[in-house]
Amino acid sequence: MRRAIYPGSFDPLTNGHLDVLQRAAGIFDTLIIAVARDNSKQSLFSVEERVALIRDATAEISGIEVVPFEGLLVNFAREHRACALVRGLRAVSDFEFEFQLALMNRKLEPNLETLFLMPREEYTYISSRLVKEICRLGGHIEQFVPPNVAAALRTKLQS
Repeated sequence: MRRAIYPGSFDPLTNGHLDVLQRAAGIFDTLIIAVARDNSKQSLFSVEERVALIRDATAEISGIEVVPFEGLLVNFAREHRACALVRGLRAVSDFEFEFQLALMNRKLEPNLETLFLMPREEYTYISSRLVKEICRLGGHIEQFVPPNVAAALRTKLQS
């Protein structure tokens, strides 16, 4: 059974994330969406809220597991018997950082591959940070995030 991990903070999940994970779910038997509990970013949503939002948004996609994680990603991958990490690349600016991570992960765990997937063109400019800012300023975010995420963002940022 081929298992892969798609790690991230997903604060919040965007349509770009959703596009990448849908395509990755078609490649692997199981795709584990690993929601970072301990990230360097100041999260708007708690890890429990992010996990619930992602589970709701991906309920119709088979082979998906959504779990929080903390610590070293390669250790998490070993524990879950994953053969690959899935990473999304939106632009060339993402590549250098992602390339360094992939090489470091390979050094720490030589049997763990990294698969880079690009979202469809219409999602390449979307970032969680920008979506939160648009929502905070009262803009329409429905085209950037799943409906449940849009509702949660409005509740969190516009109340």
